[in-house]
Amino acid sequence: MTLVLEEGKKVELDRKGSFAIVAITKHGVELARDLNSKFHQSDLFYMSKFERGDEHRRHIQLFEGNVRLLLPSLFQSYKGIIMIVSLGAVVRMIAPILKDKKTDPAVLVIDDKGEHVISVLSGHLGGANELTKEVANILDAKPVITTASDVQQTIAVDLFGSRFGWEWESAKNLTPVSASVVNEEQVAVVQESGEKEWWHYKHPLPESIKVYSTIEDAMKAKPRAALVVTHRNLKNTEKDILKNGVLYRPKVIVLGVGCNRGTSTEEIEQVIQQTLNELKFSIKSVKAICSIDLKKDEEGLLAVAHKYNWEFICYSAKELNRMSIQDPSETVYKFTGAYGVSEPAAMLYSGAKTLSLIKKKSGNVTISVAIIPY
Repeated sequence: MTLVLEEGKKVELDRKGSFAIVAITKHGVELARDLNSKFHQSDLFYMSKFERGDEHRRHIQLFEGNVRLLLPSLFQSYKGIIMIVSLGAVVRMIAPILKDKKTDPAVLVIDDKGEHVISVLSGHLGGANELTKEVANILDAKPVITTASDVQQTIAVDLFGSRFGWEWESAKNLTPVSASVVNEEQVAVVQESGEKEWWHYKHPLPESIKVYSTIEDAMKAKPRAALVVTHRNLKNTEKDILKNGVLYRPKVIVLGVGCNRGTSTEEIEQVIQQTLNELKFSIKSVKAICSIDLKKDEEGLLAVAHKYNWEFICYSAKELNRMSIQDPSETVYKFTGAYGVSEPAAMLYSGAKTLSLIKKKSGNVTISVAIIPY
């Protein structure tokens, strides 16, 4: 089927992959067909006048009309768009449909000879820079990346810890903190929890970036900017560090949870939120809920895990009984075969030898809290 592109007409795409490849010239089509055959999860679009006859079999979509009219649909449907079109033309075509760097897809441009792959849009959050390197490697082309943190091989503030699942609390200071990093101003990295192997370059950290174990120590150094990695809610006396700082939430909190059969989602969620508030921990740092395998179909636990996109892990009584716990219960053993549920489940998943909260009973819910020790 050929897509007919007309002003004001919605384009219905037959999307199979996560990335779109678009070509509008004879040489571009040759290059695009080759890339499409090697780059999995890609859908190919080119003009119908270059039809070869094998498009249906290869799931290639043809179009007639101005390629500009295809772009709004591609923006809504794909994680990344790879265009074998001149850079200037692409810039003019995408300008009216840009929304936000947190939602716009990655956009790449490849020249007609396939010599250069250029990261154009959403280099960090949208993954265009990594996609550029991947596509350039496939084509044996030169990747062109202009974002300062990549060129200087330093910390990309908006991606810091993203490969571990870290989330920043607010996007407010991403730009000024990034400027401090690339301008080699004094920057403090405060890490209280989370994965340690976030520096992935072969050369050492720049002298302008110092790592501290506490916010207090970092504030004494009076840095121009800060990256703070913690599962804790900051005290009022610590919040000054965020005037030109970004707060990151590593996924380190493990919730061991036991409950009576049929306990509501609302009660489980309320106990979790109340417990984390008491501990002064951020719910954004929760990684998993853990329980006994008797609870693997417990609707309330499943619903809470799904709502927050947490892992839900269940262990057998035999696995739980391998853990040494402070408060073994004969009553729990009578009903479950395990001497405890919340406490050993949290310890087993996290690998922690001590718990932030050993065990708390609240209504129909029992909860324990562990921090993954990195």
